[in-house]
Amino acid sequence: MTTPDQQSPAPQPPRPTTRDRIYRSHMGLVGGALLLGLAAWIGGDAILMGGGRAPWLALATLLLVVPLVVAFTLRPAVYAGEDGLRIRNPFRLIVLPWGEVAALRSGYTNEVVTKAGAKYQLWAIPVSLRARSRAARKEARRVAAGEEKGRAFGGSARADVPDGPVRADSDRIMDDLREIQEAREQVRTAQGEVTVRWAYEIAGPAVAGAVLLAVLLAVG
Repeated sequence: MTTPDQQSPAPQPPRPTTRDRIYRSHMGLVGGALLLGLAAWIGGDAILMGGGRAPWLALATLLLVVPLVVAFTLRPAVYAGEDGLRIRNPFRLIVLPWGEVAALRSGYTNEVVTKAGAKYQLWAIPVSLRARSRAARKEARRVAAGEEKGRAFGGSARADVPDGPVRADSDRIMDDLREIQEAREQVRTAQGEVTVRWAYEIAGPAVAGAVLLAVLLAVG
C-alpha cells in the first residue's frame, strides 16, 4: 500500500510551443523571382538555340548567376522563436540563443550584436530611409493633430488619435525582436552557444560556374 507521499507525480503536460515568426523581404522575393525568370529565358534560349560555344557559356553563366540571385533575394530570412534567432543570410546560417544576444541595432542596416562582440547583419530586414522619412512625417502629423484636438476640446479628443508612434516596417520588426529578446533572454532553454554554418549549397555551384566560365573564356 502506498501513501500519498509515495505516489508518483502526475505527468506534466508538454510545454506549449509557438511557431517561429518569419521575417523576409517581400521586395526581395519579387525581385528574385523576376531575375530568375529573366535568366531562365535568356539562358535557356542560348542553350537550346545557340551555336558553337554559346550553350556552354550560357550554362556556365547560369551556374554562376542563379545561386547568387537566390542568395541575395530568395534565401535571406530571420526566424524568431522562443529560444533564439535563426538568421539565414546570403552565405551563412547563424543560430543565436536569446541569452547570447547583447543588442539589436538599427542604423543604415539592421544587425544583431552578440555578448562576445560579434555582429551579424539581418539581410532579410533591410532598412528603407525613405520609409523612415515617410513614417516620421506621419508621426509629426499625428502629434500635431492630437495637440490641436486637445486644445480645441480640452483634451477629450485625444482618444481619437491612434496611440503609439508611427514607425517604418523594418523598425517595427526590430522593436518586436527586442521585446522577444527581453522576455526570453533569462529563460533556461534560451541559453547556449552561437553557431555559424556556411551555405556551401550556394557557394559551391557559384564557384563551379565561375571556374567553368573562366576556363571557357581563357581557351577562347
